[in-house]
Amino acid sequence: LDVSMDTWNFYTCLVSLWLHRFYIYSAVAFGISIWIVIQFTTTKTKKKVTEHGEKSNGNPASFEGIEDKVVNGYATLQAKEVYVAGVKIFYGSQTGTAKRFAKGLAEAVIALNLPVEVISMGDYDPDDCLSEETTSRNICVFLVATYTDGQPTESAAWFCKWLEEAVNDFRFGKTYLKGLRYAVFGLGNSVYVDHYNTVGRNIDKWLWMLSASRIMTRAEGDCNVAQSKHGSIEADFEAWKAKFLSQLQALCRGEKKPCSGKCKKGKCKSLGKQSKESSDHEHGASEYENTEAEELFETSSDEEADGEEAGGTNSVIDVEDLGSIMSHMKKAKVLHFGLSHIVTLVALSLRNEKFSFSDELHCPFSHFFLSWNGYKLIGSHSGVKLCRWTKSMLRGRGGCYKHTFYGIESHRCMEATPSLACANKCVFCWRHHTNPVGTEWRWKMDQPEMILQEAIENHQNMIKQFKGVSGVKADRFEEAMTVKHCALSLVGEPIMYPEINQFVKLLHQHSISSFLVTNAQFPDEIRNLGPVTQLYVSVDASTKESLKRIDRPLFKDFWQRFLDSLKALSEKQQRTVYRLTLVKAWNVDELKAYADLISLGEPDFIEVKGVTYCGESSASNLTMANVPWHEEVVRFVQELADLIPDYEIACEHEHSNCLLIAHKKFKINGEWWTWINYDRFQELVREHERSSGSKTFTAADYAARTPRWALFGSRERGFDPLDVRYQRKNKARDISGC
Repeated sequence: LDVSMDTWNFYTCLVSLWLHRFYIYSAVAFGISIWIVIQFTTTKTKKKVTEHGEKSNGNPASFEGIEDKVVNGYATLQAKEVYVAGVKIFYGSQTGTAKRFAKGLAEAVIALNLPVEVISMGDYDPDDCLSEETTSRNICVFLVATYTDGQPTESAAWFCKWLEEAVNDFRFGKTYLKGLRYAVFGLGNSVYVDHYNTVGRNIDKWLWMLSASRIMTRAEGDCNVAQSKHGSIEADFEAWKAKFLSQLQALCRGEKKPCSGKCKKGKCKSLGKQSKESSDHEHGASEYENTEAEELFETSSDEEADGEEAGGTNSVIDVEDLGSIMSHMKKAKVLHFGLSHIVTLVALSLRNEKFSFSDELHCPFSHFFLSWNGYKLIGSHSGVKLCRWTKSMLRGRGGCYKHTFYGIESHRCMEATPSLACANKCVFCWRHHTNPVGTEWRWKMDQPEMILQEAIENHQNMIKQFKGVSGVKADRFEEAMTVKHCALSLVGEPIMYPEINQFVKLLHQHSISSFLVTNAQFPDEIRNLGPVTQLYVSVDASTKESLKRIDRPLFKDFWQRFLDSLKALSEKQQRTVYRLTLVKAWNVDELKAYADLISLGEPDFIEVKGVTYCGESSASNLTMANVPWHEEVVRFVQELADLIPDYEIACEHEHSNCLLIAHKKFKINGEWWTWINYDRFQELVREHERSSGSKTFTAADYAARTPRWALFGSRERGFDPLDVRYQRKNKARDISGC
């Protein structure tokens, strides 16, 4: 068909969506059949138990809360099961209202003889502690306020940011908080219609997406007296508190289970074991109570209620929810409601006169998915994102492999790209191909000055969210506000940007070092590239066949382009790096071919890293079985080093499953000099600019000595001893790297 690539991509997306719909309908039909069989079997079983195991009054034969057990002829009593160990009340407050509500609720819980803890979200580290609530039998209550612009309060900002990223981070998993029981009360002002109670809604949504269980439907208090259901936000809270305490008492008695999320319009009728006092009268009262609760605390819009009836969700389908919708399609958590909204949204986007596929790189799908995954999009083709190693080093938990190999300060590093488009569709792409693809620049171009300014501003705004966060080092927070390094490796192919040289010059003018990564499909652009601090080329395979399988390039002459790119790399005077990503069962057996490619490009350094498993994706069929263990990566590197006599293993970063092979010219008097003297580089590049390029310099001119802890074979295995390594509780060893 004679259609543009973007139009073709759009039609492909529509077909994919309808196929998903067919898949889900089939899955639902199958599920209903299974449900009928299970219900029929369970009913018969229950009937038999009722006939043989209950007394005539309908109560269980055993005493409430006590189980009789005969041991050596004597009856013993087992302790009553504890259904609720205590209550933890989290609050995010700016004016003090949420804090006051938290204290009032705590006093009421204490009156029920339950342990209670009141916690400011700003003093709580969810990364360390939240997963422990999955087994603690505590009830977690979240009282959170929303600013007029829809943002959380300063004390709750980090907690909300952590939850949002946990939802999209494959390392956590969708069942990370399974077992945690919670309730949410949001504080807002309906005068600000567009942002009314968004923080409470988001926290509720994110907890549910991580498999936590509601004990009751979310409620919202309104500072706008005219719209408040009870005349004031205080009255709204008191009404919710009464309902919460009633639910809490029922949970303590083991009478109710947490809300399954499938109840209609907030009617929490999910009942567990009934006590012996339960009667038809009480059951009727419970029905009335739930109906009343619906009237008092209805927080669902009409769309949300329709969505619950159709698919069992309880979150309004907003633009920012699209990533969640797509990721949950296979599990049938969203049915035709969500799909219809996506199709409608795309159709509306096509009718939007402000948007044109021909000149904007951000199409609706890529824009929505990239934004959902935490990218801050800039202009029409650029983006920036906060790296997890930046956050790690802010908290004194170590930097990335570039800190170990080259001395980068990870908390001062900005991860960005001036081009989200890419010419490859690699099987291990950790962006799951949410970015556009293309072989040439055919979009309207933003100016490099604007891209850099907005990139720095967005990066600083993301850093600001860590102010006052538990564990963040004050000195590193202040340092992080000044960007010192830029990793042009976020997503896409940055060298495609026509003004890439000017963009890099601007980085250097701001005293920011440049680390540019290319996929080795643009040899002319590599030759024309001006000095960068360090230039990477991804060498994901060593033969034409394996490169085609792994990188899935768009160019037909991809192999020649690949070889020409490596030759162009050998002509560069500044630091050059081969980046090898090992994928078990794909490219780990090509040692001799790798050695030949190294002799072709003669890089200064060779990074060898085990592939990062990025979760299940329709874009790739990789599994955890394709991730090599660190010992396997070490063995590969040792065997490769034996084939390239001019190189030796220099450094190791076990935490990233990564090693560095360096050219022997960086081993001076028996000591490795793989680190970078960044101040010296800035001096050299300024001299180069002032001389209009006549004064050149080489990688050796700005080398710095590598510390002992970063060397291969050191006791620290590449972890900076100034920091403290953190292992996530109750989780298997993280071998995913960065």
